[in-house]
Amino acid sequence: MSPNLMWFRSDLRVHDNTALAAAAAEGPVVAVFLRSTAQWRQHGHGANKLDFWHRGVLALRDILHGLGIPLLHRDIDSFDAAPDALLALARESGARRLHFNREYPLNERRRDARVVSAFEEAGLTAVGHHDGVAFAPGELRTGKGNFYGIFTPFAKAWHRQITPERLALRNAPGAQTCRSIDSDPAPEPPTLDQAPAAPEDWPAGEDAAADRLARFLRFRARHYAEQRDFPAEPGTSALSPYLALGMISHRQCLQAVLAENGGGLAEGDLGLTTWVSELIWREFYQHVAVGFPEVCRHRAFQSPTEALPWRDDAPGLQAWQEGRTGYPLVDAAMRQLCATGWMHNRLRMVTAMFLAKHLLIDWRKGEAFFMEHLVDGEFAANNGGWQWAASTGTDAVPYFRIFNPTTQSRRFDPDGRFIANWVPELADLPAKDRHAPSPEQRVTRDYPAPIVDHRTARARALEAFKGLTP
Repeated sequence: MSPNLMWFRSDLRVHDNTALAAAAAEGPVVAVFLRSTAQWRQHGHGANKLDFWHRGVLALRDILHGLGIPLLHRDIDSFDAAPDALLALARESGARRLHFNREYPLNERRRDARVVSAFEEAGLTAVGHHDGVAFAPGELRTGKGNFYGIFTPFAKAWHRQITPERLALRNAPGAQTCRSIDSDPAPEPPTLDQAPAAPEDWPAGEDAAADRLARFLRFRARHYAEQRDFPAEPGTSALSPYLALGMISHRQCLQAVLAENGGGLAEGDLGLTTWVSELIWREFYQHVAVGFPEVCRHRAFQSPTEALPWRDDAPGLQAWQEGRTGYPLVDAAMRQLCATGWMHNRLRMVTAMFLAKHLLIDWRKGEAFFMEHLVDGEFAANNGGWQWAASTGTDAVPYFRIFNPTTQSRRFDPDGRFIANWVPELADLPAKDRHAPSPEQRVTRDYPAPIVDHRTARARALEAFKGLTP
């Protein structure tokens, strides 16, 4: 019996993997991974994500080895090389069918369409599966037949139409008889421009993801709604890197919630249902990437905002990137990002809004900086979050809503613990002074004055946005 090829991408797990389950149901499996480092760099991924991706492939390779499934690894320069590389692997292995899980950004969809066409022209079959979302993009539509552009009605439709079948876990493959095909040697680490920030914080693989989910549900999930906005507290799941590379699935997460919450996703424990909402946000942004492809072309979802008079402020951008804005919470968050490859979600909103509205710097520059540093960098979620904060996107915050960084600091880091950890020059100040040190305190601790006045910046942003948004 000829084998099936299973093309792994951002779905680095054996359990609950739709394409792998389909391939294994048809016969023996040969796994394939194409590393497109140059292309991924063009898409903005930096050392933290690329290192995590590599370690995830190594963890997957070990699990596949235990099942007798060989993993073939190829390096390609760009997505354009994927069809030929996969056809060559099909010829080498004798496979006549290829299975893969779909990805939704525009370039990835075009790549996959070219692969399907190339296999058809060669008399072979390539089958794409919807695995990373409960509903394929386009399944949920408004009463007028359009893609949803606002989250709340999307989420209501999601809850109305979700079924046990959509959330059913896919079968993991059983061990298969050893074939004549052997796994390739373990791939060498990718060549990186810099060392990854904190790989020890992010053990890779589906076992690590499952352990993190279990600990979240046991210790923090029921307090998620009340603690998730406080960066000094371990209140979040920290599963975003694992979801971004498919080391855990949304179904596994939602099934765990169902078990903990008496079978409910929309009702029940507030912490659990709030977390479910965050998982649906991730899916919503995948739908947006398909339904509104202009966001994949570096364009604003709200087209009138393309006329915004963004400022060319290289010193301001650099100060923001380096955590030297003079606003302690903003600086602490940016230093956390650069040191760990991750940032607390509340702080992603605060820092993004600061760049786009206080400094009036094009949100795309911030989006790119985040993608370069985030270990969980994923196009749809990152783009959606940035456009939300900049008031240019789908379901975006109203343009006149501009977070006061000092108010946010006092509210969400009330005793200044997070600030003290990441801006150590302020750690010896009384807690109340860490949010807005006096000029004298700044001088003696070599901490900069604010690079912009909040009231002045707010007025400037309101004037820039006036008349541009619906």
